[in-house]
Amino acid sequence: MSASFYPVHVDARIDPDLSRWQWLVKWFLAIPHYVVLAFLWLGFAVTSVVAFFAILFTGRYPRAIFDFNVGVLRWTWRVAYYSCGVLATDRYPPFSLEERSDYPAHLEIDYPEHLSPGLVLVKWWLLAIPHYLVLGFFLGGAGYAADDAFRAGDHSATSGSGLIGLLVFVAAVVLLFTGRYPGAIFDFVLGLDRWVLRVAAYAALMTDVYPPFRLDQGGDDPTTLRAATAGPATIAPDASAAPTPWPVDPGMPTGSTGHAGGAGVPPTTPARGPSQRWTAGRVVALVAASFVLLVSAGVGLASGALAVADHGLRKDGFIMGGTTALRTDTYAIATTSITLGADVPSALLPENLLGDVKVTATGRDTPIFMGIARTADAAAYLRGVEHATLTDLSRPPAYDVSGSQAPTTLPGDAGIWVAQAAGPGTQQVVWRAQRGSWTLVLMNADGTRTVTTAVAAGATVPALDWLVPTLAVLAVLGLAVSCVLFVVAFRRPAVG
Repeated sequence: MSASFYPVHVDARIDPDLSRWQWLVKWFLAIPHYVVLAFLWLGFAVTSVVAFFAILFTGRYPRAIFDFNVGVLRWTWRVAYYSCGVLATDRYPPFSLEERSDYPAHLEIDYPEHLSPGLVLVKWWLLAIPHYLVLGFFLGGAGYAADDAFRAGDHSATSGSGLIGLLVFVAAVVLLFTGRYPGAIFDFVLGLDRWVLRVAAYAALMTDVYPPFRLDQGGDDPTTLRAATAGPATIAPDASAAPTPWPVDPGMPTGSTGHAGGAGVPPTTPARGPSQRWTAGRVVALVAASFVLLVSAGVGLASGALAVADHGLRKDGFIMGGTTALRTDTYAIATTSITLGADVPSALLPENLLGDVKVTATGRDTPIFMGIARTADAAAYLRGVEHATLTDLSRPPAYDVSGSQAPTTLPGDAGIWVAQAAGPGTQQVVWRAQRGSWTLVLMNADGTRTVTTAVAAGATVPALDWLVPTLAVLAVLGLAVSCVLFVVAFRRPAVG
């Protein structure tokens, strides 16, 4: 391979008459593109997973998926070029995955006839780590670059908090006061963006060729320049576009998509071979299929997790949570108000969802008391009493301490509890969940200060009897719908 060759071709040219001020609002004008790209990257993520397994088992990147993913990268690059990634054109980016020879920013990636099934397991995370570290400096955070390079390609180049963002800002200020975009900054920024896009394509499994640690500056990609001087070559034209006479790099692999020309170098016509045009309808179908697939996967995982909890965590009919150790030097521990069943359908009433609730508490040296009362009654009993309200069950638990007095009535004599238990060792209360606002109070049975206990809670959750199969059915239906949409997205257009 020539030292100047890489299968990712990035070319661009500066608009001759850039507006001095339009860059101030381009980020706002590009919002519609950001919205569309958010959905396109959803499809990119799903199709990349499909491509991963296709390469792993067949050694080939499915061509239709390859063309779609290149289109998403290309669309993102054009938006970055227009907005915060370069700011070198005032021409609004087209809403298209296709190459546009008349737009000043171009991206093409040569289609690989074969990819290594072994490399696909490691190149996108392990082998690319050195590049992620370099890109972290370019983009402003190695972790951000490493995390987004595969999932968002050049989208990370628009973050603008690293070297690229600083240089683009300097160029914008110079443009504001002089009316000219500094050529030296443009060349350097294009070199940085070209590096980002090469790594993005490698991390997205589109090539096995390791990205060079080389800054190819300027709007013209070295491969494009080499192709322009290599002499004419025969090229298979795209059936959907008129052929152009520009030469193609004879060193390109068979089946290459070609590359677009930069400043002063007209773009070549891509050799698409068996590729298919991604129409708006097919793109919408693919994005919808990806969205439905991810939602269905989430619903299916939720159904599975609930089924595991129903069978694995249930003890004596109750699904119990973990035990939490509580300790306070006050006279009582109270939970915040727990509201159940406010204005919900009958199927979602607490007694239908939770069923019976069980709380266990184990005292250490002193007999423990615990009781469940309506929040208003518990607040009245604890008014003025030094107590700790449990605000967070993290480790260690967090409390909000209030009051300063000792209780005037022993908790067992308060007469406000809908369920209560007291005594040494482990105590438990079982209570049928009901609508309303409720508070659990833990105290020493003799009303003394310093409460030390370990608490666990659970419920019978009868709703699982219908919730698990319902979610499973919804997941299967969603999977079926996504399959239909994928068929629509990847179907071959009828030949007329």
